[in-house]
Amino acid sequence: MSTSNPQALPLNSLDEWEDDLLRRYPDPEQIASGKTTAEYRNYDTPERDTVKEFYRLNHLYQTFDFVQAKRADYLQFNKKEMPVWEAFHFLNQLVDDSDPDTDLDQFQHLLQTSEAIRADGHPDWMVLVGLMHDMGKVLCLFGEPQWAVVGDTFPVGCAYSDKIVFPEFFAGNPDYTNERFNTRLGVYQEGCGLRNVTMSWGHDEYVYQMLKDYLPEEGLYMLRYHSFYAWHREGAYGYLLDDHDREMLRWVKLFNPYDLYSKNPNPPDWQTLKPYYEALVAKYLPAHLRF
Repeated sequence: MSTSNPQALPLNSLDEWEDDLLRRYPDPEQIASGKTTAEYRNYDTPERDTVKEFYRLNHLYQTFDFVQAKRADYLQFNKKEMPVWEAFHFLNQLVDDSDPDTDLDQFQHLLQTSEAIRADGHPDWMVLVGLMHDMGKVLCLFGEPQWAVVGDTFPVGCAYSDKIVFPEFFAGNPDYTNERFNTRLGVYQEGCGLRNVTMSWGHDEYVYQMLKDYLPEEGLYMLRYHSFYAWHREGAYGYLLDDHDREMLRWVKLFNPYDLYSKNPNPPDWQTLKPYYEALVAKYLPAHLRF
């Protein structure tokens, strides 16, 4: 993730965003294993200025036009093509040495998420969602700044909700004073449905677009909206939803705790798990993924 742009790296690690989520949204203990949720992300320092700076940049630069440009660039999927399992090795270049919870690589973390889902008896496509949900973080390896890869997501093209974390930072965003975008509905219509709403750019939208032809609708909502906390935790943007979104919300809520609380210090036994996951990936995904 080397870059000459200091604004690309406001966080010490990508996981600092999730540290902040765990402070904002503590959950019950049943999914967390190895330690209590209160012990997760246990840094000795108080709330860190890096998270605040991250959101300042995110809220300043995530404009409607910025997102459209990123979609036009990345959704061509012409950067790289790899076998699925090689793609995990590529993702592992994002190993985080500063994570206080685990020294496991990205793939092992994804295995822990998918294994927690599997252990609770959910459908195999949901297990695959657990395995794949962070694949979009490879955007960092293509030179994207952290604030365009992780962070809470939100609609662009309409007024920003005060339920989004650090809403005061939107005051510096050009769309904030743009009459086309700064009204309640902006460029959208009442009840238009989230499928017709452009979300801020990041790993959620990217991995959804990558896998949208291969997974059930419930799994696609999990991928696309798992970072849309203003919606699935705070209840914002109800006026943009349609009945389908309201039905799918329960699936997003089901997935979220597995994403946040499945980490534990015990590495998965990949040699034991390998036959199951190779068969699972082959069942749903093509042999190669395009990035």
